[in-house]
Amino acid sequence: MEQPAPPIPVLPRHLTAERYFALVDEGVLSEDDRVELLEGVVVAMAPQSPRHASTVQRIAELLRPIAGSGMTIRQQFPIILGASSAPEPDIAVVPGPASAYVDRHPDTALLVVEVSDSSIGQDRLTKTRIYAAAGIPQYLIVNLRDDQVESYGDPDPRIAIYRATQLARRGERVALDGFAGAQLAVDDLLPGA
Repeated sequence: MEQPAPPIPVLPRHLTAERYFALVDEGVLSEDDRVELLEGVVVAMAPQSPRHASTVQRIAELLRPIAGSGMTIRQQFPIILGASSAPEPDIAVVPGPASAYVDRHPDTALLVVEVSDSSIGQDRLTKTRIYAAAGIPQYLIVNLRDDQVESYGDPDPRIAIYRATQLARRGERVALDGFAGAQLAVDDLLPGA
């Protein structure tokens, strides 16, 4: 005899980060699901192309010596930003050692990087507001679609915007705010031409 399918849980329209993570414990979501919580909404993330994955890996390797021992480079792991957002940026440079995050996700970052192709709209609109509202000092979008890097800095958390923006193309460099004059070449951030 066939068994009825388990009922689909009724979820509130606007999830808190706490409720979002409880969905894994309840079996509604799995840790392998490619989703993130943005402004109270569970949003599916696009599958990663080899180009995207290799770019994320290369940027993480470039940032390790710049970040030094007092910071941790996290790749595609949640950061809790406010009551209703738990984005999973491609890269987040967070304060402290990795051991500080055994029992909790970080709630801030010094730098967030999104490698963007099909997600460019979400990364520019929704995530820029989330990161600015959280006071993340700098947010980079490595824009694979337009072959450029967008840098957002000087956040104003009250109105959820970045007051400083810079567009950098191949042959130019991007300054890393808060990292003692460090810069990265756009050619190193983007995949080969």
